[in-house]
Amino acid sequence: MPEDDNSRYRAPALDKGLDILEFLAATEASRSQAEIAKALDRSPSEIYRMLDRLVRRNYVRRTEQDRYELTLKLFEVAHQTPPLRRLIAHATPVLSTFAAAAVQAAHMVVFDHGSLVVVAQVEAPGYWSLAIRVGSRVSFADTGSGHVMLAFATEDQRDTMHRESAVISERLALVRERGYEMMPSQQIEGVTNLAVPVFGPQKSIVAVLSCPFVRRVNQPDAASADRALKLLLAAAAELSGTTP
Repeated sequence: MPEDDNSRYRAPALDKGLDILEFLAATEASRSQAEIAKALDRSPSEIYRMLDRLVRRNYVRRTEQDRYELTLKLFEVAHQTPPLRRLIAHATPVLSTFAAAAVQAAHMVVFDHGSLVVVAQVEAPGYWSLAIRVGSRVSFADTGSGHVMLAFATEDQRDTMHRESAVISERLALVRERGYEMMPSQQIEGVTNLAVPVFGPQKSIVAVLSCPFVRRVNQPDAASADRALKLLLAAAAELSGTTP
């Protein structure tokens, strides 16, 4: 690693641990200690102690085949209160702009402690709106938000989030291919679930924007479902560029 102006403040042990985490994050397959050492140009004995600490702190899992892979702890840490607060602060005005343009309510969902949780919500303009309360927990299997979160999660994350995801694997493949979910609500007749992913700096999914679309017959100039979907995709693209 080249020296820089702040080289006197370097922390070699921390660098070593971060190198291991970044290497494991860049590959979907588990890796042996020897493979990790070779990739990082270090001796196996040099990284043994660091791997042991990462396993004990549950950032890395040691498999029965004596290989190493990331757990979901980094994913969970990234969604704890301070970053989540910043994400909500970024998302709220974006959702409000969408709601005004589409004349529809919208909300944002994140994965938290094994569940999908609504963390931000805006109502449609006007005197009535179909909205989901902040703090509500929603299903993985039969909601647009659940399908999008599962579709863009890694395989390990899907197994942790929802163990029956294989049952809807064909649907998740379709969502990944087209980049969104658009489906009739499985809870309320006449509602179309629109859901799109929000990605973080590492291109991993961090949230889902969702709109419970209702056709407004008294406002013929209101956005159609297809138009609302385009607006929601634009909102997610904007937010993906600003996620903390």
